[in-house]
Amino acid sequence: MKPMTPAQIAEIVGGRALSGEGLVTSVVLDSRRAEPGALFVAIAGDRVDGHEYAAAAAARGAVAALVDHEVVAPLAQILVGDVEAALSELARSIATTALERGLISLALTASSGKTTTKDMAAQILEGVGPTVAPVGSYNSKLGLPVTVTAIDEATRFLVAEMGASKVGHIAWLCTIAQPTIAAVLNVGQAHIGEFGSQAAIAQAKGEIVEALPASGWAVLNADDPLVAAMAPRTSAQIAWFCPGGDPPQGSGLWVGARDVVLDDQDKASFRLVGRGGAGSFSQPIRLRMMGAHQVANACAAAALATCAGASPDQVADGLNNAVARSHWRMELHTLGDGTLLLNDAYNANPDSVARALESLARLIAARPSAKAVAVLGDMLELGPATQSAHEAMGRGAAETGAEVVAIGDFAARVVAGARRAGGVAQVLDAGLVADWLVQNSFDVVLIKGSRGMGLEAVVHQLIEARGEEA
Repeated sequence: MKPMTPAQIAEIVGGRALSGEGLVTSVVLDSRRAEPGALFVAIAGDRVDGHEYAAAAAARGAVAALVDHEVVAPLAQILVGDVEAALSELARSIATTALERGLISLALTASSGKTTTKDMAAQILEGVGPTVAPVGSYNSKLGLPVTVTAIDEATRFLVAEMGASKVGHIAWLCTIAQPTIAAVLNVGQAHIGEFGSQAAIAQAKGEIVEALPASGWAVLNADDPLVAAMAPRTSAQIAWFCPGGDPPQGSGLWVGARDVVLDDQDKASFRLVGRGGAGSFSQPIRLRMMGAHQVANACAAAALATCAGASPDQVADGLNNAVARSHWRMELHTLGDGTLLLNDAYNANPDSVARALESLARLIAARPSAKAVAVLGDMLELGPATQSAHEAMGRGAAETGAEVVAIGDFAARVVAGARRAGGVAQVLDAGLVADWLVQNSFDVVLIKGSRGMGLEAVVHQLIEARGEEA
């Protein structure tokens, strides 16, 4: 962030600067992440009021707080009527100024895979120039503005991730990041309980390409019919990524994958092919992240970076060296006793569960005598499809050959699905799972559930008990 005084920030957001001096060099939402020079944004939530933590932020070095009423804390205060709106206005101003000096703003959305693809795209572009991208899923009405405020005068690329639970959310986020290049990776079933249908999800996701200028690039998945159908919704140029097939006839810029091979740890090697500004290219890629679905993510990241001016060599170098930066997403750990632990505990929906189970099946197939278990937590926000989706989850897990352990409100449905498929399955209390895993011996373990299940705790306990190979 370009250093600003509290008075300068107050002018941008239409607030009033109260006592205190100093230069603001970063923005934080969590007082525990405050550092010298930070602006602490005091959000009043349903359970916690950030204003109560302004003093704690000051103790960690914060020089100012964005507040809707005065607080007792030794730091400057910027008083506004609406803290969230003020944060958004600050970010919007920073993005506008940066775009005027030549910043390239990239954004992406998807039902699944957006965080990993964002991490891949960022690592490619870091080889081209200074890049701002969040670690983790900072894709909300609060997280995205905080990401944008990290832009400084040297930043050449912004890579923003956008999520939504309602129609209109992404359109609003685009008014802040103001992307000139944007991608839609897929339209699945995540949050279908909120939207009601995949058609409504597609309507919401497509807002990202509607926001693009005519001079921009819309990066679309040629293999997903709901995404491909978004092409008429944008005035921008179209770039296609097509991990499983050929580009539409007459395509200009496109990226695809050929000769995909998965190793015994489910990591993909392939040829990245396509056509960019410099003509056709073919580059050998060996991904360091596991899962066949990473091929599609890599193609999308490559297309985004190519639209932003990265050369084929820069794209290949970035992909071949890209690592998982955001935790608990298809992380493969080898424990001290040789057990393979697949930690995909960050979130879950029917699409991401299917991919995790496909990876589990391949890990098992590569080890014919392996004893495996799938520890599965609830998938949230699925609406009327909840019961059937959890039965399908259990059935799919059993079909891999793994034993099934289910946790949560819908565990009985998971177990029912697994047993109908002839599998061994049981319901366990979340607090007992780690001990049960320690007491039993497995060669391959999958941990998968929605964010609200907190299954990363099981992963941490298992690693603590068994150790991990370096």
